[in-house]
Formats: sequence, structure tokens, C-alpha cells
Amino acid sequence: MRVLLVRHGRAGDRDAWTAADDGLRPLDGKGRKQAKRLAKALEQLGATRLVSSPALRCVQTFEPAAKRLRLRLEQRDELAEGGGPDHLLSLLEDLGDSVPALSTHGDVIAEVVGWEAPCKKGSIWILEVESGVIRAETYLPPA
Repeated sequence: MRVLLVRHGRAGDRDAWTAADDGLRPLDGKGRKQAKRLAKALEQLGATRLVSSPALRCVQTFEPAAKRLRLRLEQRDELAEGGGPDHLLSLLEDLGDSVPALSTHGDVIAEVVGWEAPCKKGSIWILEVESGVIRAETYLPPA
């Protein structure tokens, strides 16, 4: 199964966010531009399903793709901060024969592909998942 693992677009500085719930931190101007570019990239990569962390910045990262691809945007807790390979594999079991694009957080991606791997905001990792083994194939930096 091919999986498109996306780090959400830029959402400003976490330390400057004054609201109690960081899950409500939205994309900033640059993040909205990244989301529009990601929509085109996800179309070119053949995404057939869009699944996001419930965090607002992750959802907003996929809104342009949902519109462009005419796909429903699903939210799943398995992609929230603090998740990792086990949560990802559990989620993928539910997704069937699709090419899912998953909008998530830097720590989740680092747990999946390795902490030393690149993971800029608005980037995509193309993964191959087979028999419960995740292989990071290709990194696409933000456009």
C-alpha cells in the first residue's frame, strides 16, 4: 500500500499561541499557500482518500485538496500528536485499498520515518506499507 504522509503547513509559533488548546492553532499565511500547493501535489500523486489529525492546522492543510479532488476529509485521532507507527498501522487497516494522504504532525512523522529524517512543514513522505512494515520511500520537500 502506498501512503502519502504529510506534515501540516506552517501554523505560526507554538510558543506565541496564547489559547489554551493548541489543537485550535490555525495555519498562517504561508501555511495556507503550502496547503494550496499540496492539493496539486496530492492530485498528481494519486491520493484517493484524505485523512487528518483533528488539529485545526492539519485539517486546514487538506481543505484545498478536498475541494480540488472532490474527496471527503476524514478526521482520525490516530494521527494526533503523540501517535506513531502502531497508531498509523492501526489506521491503515481501516482504509482498505486506497491511496491515503494523511495530514499529521512532525513528531508522528519522526516516529514513523526516523528522527534524523527531514520533515519540513508542508512536506510529503511517500511510504510503502506491506505486512505491517513501513518503508519510507521518497521525501518531497515543500514546494
